[in-house]
Amino acid sequence: MVPPLNGPSLEATSVLLERVRAGDDAALDALVRRYLDPLRRWASGRLPGWARDLRDTDDLVQDTLIATLRHLEGFEVRKDGALHAYLRESIGNRIRDEIRRIGRRPAVETANESIEDRAPSPLEAAIGTEALARYERALSTLSTVERDAVIARVEFGLCYAEIATALGKASPDAARMTVSRALLQLAQEMGRA
Repeated sequence: MVPPLNGPSLEATSVLLERVRAGDDAALDALVRRYLDPLRRWASGRLPGWARDLRDTDDLVQDTLIATLRHLEGFEVRKDGALHAYLRESIGNRIRDEIRRIGRRPAVETANESIEDRAPSPLEAAIGTEALARYERALSTLSTVERDAVIARVEFGLCYAEIATALGKASPDAARMTVSRALLQLAQEMGRA
């Protein structure tokens, strides 16, 4: 998995985690600063508009991030990006929980027929969901390096210099070529679906 923007090393993340486990709030703040923006970008748009109430996706990400970091007693960092992948999975689970929670809530009022609905039609929503599913399926067929390159560029919006650092490439141009090849492979896989 791709490390966040400032490319935390395995050792630095491990040290910060140990400090968080010991109750060090400064270490918790450092991890939150390190992971919050990339996780917000990843989660953006994943919580459907109909599932948002007083909370928006950014609040959900921040709350989940802090809660998860405070309860990592058994988590062990085994490679670069492991914590980031774990946090991303936690946020994905929280989004699914939020969707289920809102789905169980009874309707407050009946719909007013005179108000125009600007939300996507069921067909538009289905096409969007279908496209996302095709993307996820195609992404899973890529090698780890190709998948990390695509996620770093497309989902996290990292520049090529940051991707080069995260993937251990010699230069930003090498990272650009890796991303280009991976995107081409992704497009071909999505075309087959």
